[in-house]
Amino acid sequence: MTLTWVQIFRLGLVQMALGAIVVLMTSTLNRLMVVELSLPAVIPGLLVALHYGVQMSRPKWGHASDAGGQRTRWIIGGMVALGAGALIATFGLIVLEASFLWGMAISIIAYALIGLGVGASGTSLLALLATTTAPHRRAAAATITWLMMIFGIAMTAGIVGTLIDPYTPLRLLEIVAGVVLIAITVTTLAVWGVERGLKVTREPDPTPFRQGLAEVWSEPRARNFTLFVFLAMTAYFMQELILEPYAGLVFGLTPGQTTSLSGAQNGGVFLGMLTVGIMATGLKIGALRNWVMAGCLGSAGALAVITLLGPIGAGAPIMPAVVALGFFNGMFAVAAIGSMMALAGEGRARREGTRMGLWGAAQAIAAGFGGLLGAAMADVLRLTLPDAQAFGAVFLFEASLFIAAAFVAAKIMDRKMPSATLVPGE
Repeated sequence: MTLTWVQIFRLGLVQMALGAIVVLMTSTLNRLMVVELSLPAVIPGLLVALHYGVQMSRPKWGHASDAGGQRTRWIIGGMVALGAGALIATFGLIVLEASFLWGMAISIIAYALIGLGVGASGTSLLALLATTTAPHRRAAAATITWLMMIFGIAMTAGIVGTLIDPYTPLRLLEIVAGVVLIAITVTTLAVWGVERGLKVTREPDPTPFRQGLAEVWSEPRARNFTLFVFLAMTAYFMQELILEPYAGLVFGLTPGQTTSLSGAQNGGVFLGMLTVGIMATGLKIGALRNWVMAGCLGSAGALAVITLLGPIGAGAPIMPAVVALGFFNGMFAVAAIGSMMALAGEGRARREGTRMGLWGAAQAIAAGFGGLLGAAMADVLRLTLPDAQAFGAVFLFEASLFIAAAFVAAKIMDRKMPSATLVPGE
């Protein structure tokens, strides 16, 4: 048996819950550290890089779910770990105001736990989708689940943006606790009984982890796609840690306004993903290669506009530019995700979790490296340049990486393969 559309939507709720928690850690807490606590951007950059670095364990989690034959427990357990890490990270932020050393010690533990939670839950979820979704539904399933994740991110950022002003530590803790409780509850209800109801009969993979990972890496398509994911995601995440501080320092926006700006950006991501989902998956228009390239080039153009708005300062129309950036980011991301879902089932049998883990690890490494690189560049440039120019230089460098990613996609992705036939068996 394979997943029904209702079950695919249920699993999409898990992605939505993941996004809801993670956006608070990478956007809201980051902005509070840089603007309200006046810490260098590299500090939250290192913490977020830590949580992504821990996700290098994704291949291990994917292999564990392959070997165990059951993924539900890893999904729920990972979400609990993620929620616990989020609460500890919030407490660590509050402690930072009084003691930098104790606050950092608590934060390091918290972000490591966040990385473990995202890795265990997210990788197992993607592997479950890849192995139990009918071939002709995989591309649509990828679109649906990521749209739901982005919806969760945008909705959470928008709601939190309205609730957090005027900012107080207690208000922040209450908001994060509420989001965590809802996320764990939704995840448990969403996955409970799905895997058992499918009567999945696939036998566990007895291959040792190192051997299984080496076999996947030896596959040319899996290896080339891993390298593409790293480059593209480095570009994708470079602005993650500096966009809200940029909006606060250069345009004078409040914590609530910058959180809402992040929500609007993710609203743009949602629209970009929806556009590709309708055009490529529904109407069968265009190859995923073309959608990936258009998304990368459009993202580069949006970053150039955001840079040009910096010298204008307060009152500049930063919101439309950020929404445009989100739109093209979403266009690129969902096309790449569609490719990932299809390629997970190729090559040696019973390696879906390991492949998803490998690509998830590449994304995590790129996200941590990209975010840290962007934050460090901003800190160094702000020593000698006005804020608008310093941040702008980082955005332009990010734009150049997007352009490079578009050229890589042109070389490694099949131009003759339309999105509708990407998935084997369709």
